[in-house]
Amino acid sequence: MNRQGRNGSSMRWKLTIAYDGTRYQGWQMQQGRRTIQGALMDAARQALGERARIQIQGSGRTDAGVHAIAQVAHLEAETRLSPQQLQRAINDGLPYDITVMSVEKVASSFHARHDAVARSYVYVISRQRTAFMKPFVWWVKDSLDVEAMRQAADYLVGRHDFAAFTDPDAESPNTIVDLSAVDIYDSPERILIHITGSHFLWKMVRRVVGVLVDTGRGNRTPSDVEALLNSTTGDVARLTAPPSGLFLEHVYYRGERPERGVLVAERAIALP
Repeated sequence: MNRQGRNGSSMRWKLTIAYDGTRYQGWQMQQGRRTIQGALMDAARQALGERARIQIQGSGRTDAGVHAIAQVAHLEAETRLSPQQLQRAINDGLPYDITVMSVEKVASSFHARHDAVARSYVYVISRQRTAFMKPFVWWVKDSLDVEAMRQAADYLVGRHDFAAFTDPDAESPNTIVDLSAVDIYDSPERILIHITGSHFLWKMVRRVVGVLVDTGRGNRTPSDVEALLNSTTGDVARLTAPPSGLFLEHVYYRGERPERGVLVAERAIALP
């Protein structure tokens, strides 16, 4: 059904989206593969009509199997629907594991990716076997030295070349990233790693987590992490953490101040 209003004008909308990435090959549309962006495009076409001119651009890519608590995208489309009507119409066409949490009208110049000033992720490590949460954690059986992990994390904070923490990517040739915080919180049940930075490279967060866990296991010292930033041996790639425990937590725009603290991290991954 074409719900596009007559004489509608092209508008830009900011979408805030949550998703369980388990069944998807990441955010970005790929021919013949199930992706988050592809599912959103299909739902938007269903809501606005197959002939509607639609563009959806995310704040950044997430890897296959990675989740989002508050991914941001902008939708450009011609419609006279209100934000609430548009949100409801798109959600009606989405699978159960993707939800548009909010829709707001924004200036035509707003760009979900280019206007973002910072992003944060939460990684969840389970210290115990779990019957129901396996798709959302990395169960590490070994005892981890959290204090050593925190010391290692300190070497990663700041502006560094993270080329060793990513794979070659034509879309992101610049591998300089400014990490403003790597906070680690622990409890008897789990460890939360909350990472905030200017942006993130392909697989970068999972490799940061993998290096920190390897340090926690005692396989390297915290100071070894500084050397890994300049490594060309492939050690970092070998330590890539699984995608299951990773959540895109927040995308920040001008005027927003990144939040920190255990309550922020706990709130982010509070799953029903």
